[in-house]
Amino acid sequence: MTAGDPPTGVVLAVCAATDDVILDAIGASGIDKRPLAGRISVGELGLVPDHVVDTKHHGGIEQAVYAYSEREALRWAEELGRELPPGWFGENLRIDGLPITDAVVGERWEIGDDGLVVETTIPRTPCRVFAAWAEEDQWIKRFLDRADTGSYLRVVTPGSVGAGDAVRLVHRPDHRVTVRDLLSGTAADAHALATLLACEDLGPKVRREASRKLAHA
Repeated sequence: MTAGDPPTGVVLAVCAATDDVILDAIGASGIDKRPLAGRISVGELGLVPDHVVDTKHHGGIEQAVYAYSEREALRWAEELGRELPPGWFGENLRIDGLPITDAVVGERWEIGDDGLVVETTIPRTPCRVFAAWAEEDQWIKRFLDRADTGSYLRVVTPGSVGAGDAVRLVHRPDHRVTVRDLLSGTAADAHALATLLACEDLGPKVRREASRKLAHA
């Protein structure tokens, strides 16, 4: 790779929940993602085998796929003193070699060689389901304070994905707003947010989060 080549990452694991997990005081959840073998079909609403219970807060076009960084996962594993295997964060894709939380909103990645193209949208907001799953003290606060949230992805072009696939950056917008910037409590540049909001093709959830951040910038 030369200095002028776009960044490239790799999919370490493709994960989905094929069954519910029952959490104390929560009930059924699809957070228990497990690595899958072979090539997995990805449609407009995400990985075909995946299972979502809380469709009000999870899933949908702008949250079709959830990606998490291997390097961010390793930092958490060191802090918590436990292994955090692919899928532990509820992610569909464990990726190494590319910024995930610090990806620019609207960045597009081509994954593998079967035509799959995805676009970064919004950060993951930790909820009580995630807290019950993690079983760590003050987990929501700690996760938000670290702000390594991973990124939700919109499926631009359906295809398939498998472990070992290259993740190639094929488009990066000029507004500079990152997925991390949209998280509550992080600093963000008002001019950059206004530039993002001027984009006509923003999804409603991206527009909502960017508008909230601009109001408090």
